[in-house]
Amino acid sequence: MARVTIEDCLKNVDNRFTLVHLAAKRIRQVREGADLLVKSSKNEDVVTVLREIAANRIVAKKKPEAE
Repeated sequence: MARVTIEDCLKNVDNRFTLVHLAAKRIRQVREGADLLVKSSKNEDVVTVLREIAANRIVAKKKPEAE
């Protein structure tokens, strides 16, 4: 995957709002020392996390719907 795009990530996430929250939470985890789930070269944390989401290594939990 030469470039990671928002469209690549949206295949695995419901909407852009969820994508932003998921990525922000994962970036905080990475910066606090969590192991990366994809091979990273000289990419910024944001790009690496988006690659993880696009590779379906990170999955958002769905809240149970109210009845």
